[in-house]
Amino acid sequence: MLIRREVRADVPAVRAITAAAFAEPDGPEPVEAALLDNLRACDAWLPELSLVAVGAAGEVTGHVVCTRARIGGAPVLGLGPISVHPDHQGHGAGSALVHAVLGAADALGEPLVGLLGSPAYYGRFGFRSGTEAGVLPPDPGWGDYFQVRALTAYRPSLRGTFVYAEPFDDV
Repeated sequence: MLIRREVRADVPAVRAITAAAFAEPDGPEPVEAALLDNLRACDAWLPELSLVAVGAAGEVTGHVVCTRARIGGAPVLGLGPISVHPDHQGHGAGSALVHAVLGAADALGEPLVGLLGSPAYYGRFGFRSGTEAGVLPPDPGWGDYFQVRALTAYRPSLRGTFVYAEPFDDV
């Protein structure tokens, strides 16, 4: 498996993977697919932090993105959506994507990454409850499912309410 930056030709496959990864039987198209479309169209999109997993046959099998978020006036990152095609789940692509995007974000000098997700899954990547770091979720009901990961440029004074890119408001 190769993790690389997404290129324009990957966009249809990434959208299809996102829809498949979040699909429910007989359900409507998952909101994550439209969210991804809307993120691509906004100023918060960071092409250098949109990564794909590529399988042995050269097919795109997964995707992760970090977009610009804020804590007060300070720029930070929001991770997600992350998706792996159902046929490729459970083989390490998701973990590889998370490690790669965190490494890329750190290399770019970003201070912190926030996300909404399972503490059991994301804890292994160093994420912890946002409230432990003084970073409050956009929705207090998220509790420990809102998590943050400090990177090398993190400063403990970076505290306050986390604000995702605007398209997240429509989810």
